[in-house]
Amino acid sequence: MSASSSPAPIHVVGGGLAGSEAAWQIAQAGVPVFLHEMRRAGVKTDAHQTDGLAELVCSNSFRSDDWEYNAVGLLHAEMRELGSIIISSGDAHQVPAGGALAVDREGFSDAVTKRLLDHPLITVVGEEIAGLPPEDWDSVIVATGPLTSPALADAILKATGEESLSFFDAIAPIVHADSIDFDVAWRQSRYDKVGPGGDAAAYVNCPMDKAQYDAFIDALLAGPKAEFKEWEHVPYFDGCLPIEVMAERGRETLRHGPMKPVGLTNPRDPTVKPHAIVQLRQDNALGTLFNMVGFQTKLKHGAQAEIFRMIPGLQNAQFARLGGLHRNTFLNSPKLLDRQLRLKALPRLRFAGQVTGVEGYVESAALGLLAGRLAAAERLGRPLEAPPPETAIGALVEHITGGHLEGSKFQPMNVNYGLLPPLEAPRVDSDGKRIPPKDRGRAKKRLMSVRALEALKNWREA
Repeated sequence: MSASSSPAPIHVVGGGLAGSEAAWQIAQAGVPVFLHEMRRAGVKTDAHQTDGLAELVCSNSFRSDDWEYNAVGLLHAEMRELGSIIISSGDAHQVPAGGALAVDREGFSDAVTKRLLDHPLITVVGEEIAGLPPEDWDSVIVATGPLTSPALADAILKATGEESLSFFDAIAPIVHADSIDFDVAWRQSRYDKVGPGGDAAAYVNCPMDKAQYDAFIDALLAGPKAEFKEWEHVPYFDGCLPIEVMAERGRETLRHGPMKPVGLTNPRDPTVKPHAIVQLRQDNALGTLFNMVGFQTKLKHGAQAEIFRMIPGLQNAQFARLGGLHRNTFLNSPKLLDRQLRLKALPRLRFAGQVTGVEGYVESAALGLLAGRLAAAERLGRPLEAPPPETAIGALVEHITGGHLEGSKFQPMNVNYGLLPPLEAPRVDSDGKRIPPKDRGRAKKRLMSVRALEALKNWREA
């Protein structure tokens, strides 16, 4: 390539979180990019509402922002260091969410869309890529996520020789804030934890006594469910189980999951501990919409309104959106991808986001970030390796390309400290004081986080 010539463009298929992040990273490296998104051409999906880029179809939360003691918060920190458009736009459009980073979903998507459209090296193309990308596209990132079009999914299956790419995923209802009864519900974050927005009372809490909880479980179990006969063989991802599927696993399951009553105190009667608590998290900047935390569901719409109004404080709830079910798609990445995120059978194709077998908004965007950087470096003739496994991003790559347990079934994975190389829990703190055994696990997490950021810094500077 001569000094006056421009590098050939890279194509990114899919304008979700991973695709948007990949396109941004490529352009920031000085390489032209075509970002192809079928929704910009009016092609609908089962879950999206708009044609905006980086639309959030499920929760509006990027989960914990605590880099010291939470693996997803560490991933946030790494992505900030690497100039992530997703995290920076999230920071600019955050809404109160306790210790989590949650965003105004419309403001967030609008901001990402505008930044991508305004970038001089990014061309957004409204079209569906039906089948494999054209052969003359010599560098492509496929970031079509959980809603990959059937034609493209079938083409990937044929190219890889795999039998299936799919599993079920579910989305939670959203409630209008002015329909919540605050004579019953109250605002408080679990353990009064202050989040990145500086709010320690970010969640709405709806308490249940034992009789109310038992009646609610009975209704969940008896409620009519949506059926998708052609997908009935597809498994659920455990990190996003429908609420009624959790209830089927045992009557106490929800009390130890999204309805756990710990770390919360009803200000109207502090002496009485609720048997269970339903939490709602702010979903937009105006504070007019609240997402039912952990209440993704496949209940039929009519039953949802009736059953969820059994929750104290939501007896008059009005729903801006009811829950639903959609198909997810992912590769058998340990078998099919190399550490450059390239398809071994067709190296011109890289994959990023949930289609690789990572689960969660942040994890998907992180893989898009890395895929974009790898593709840009390759195009510029500056080969780049993935970050080391001591980093959160590197640990995700290691899991999907080499860390999977041989002989077991590959399943989507959220980032967690268990993916990073282990460290021995420290016994003394930085001042030489003995750390009690009960606090050593927490100290170990911080040590792993500090190590990760140092490893990321060394990787960037190498």
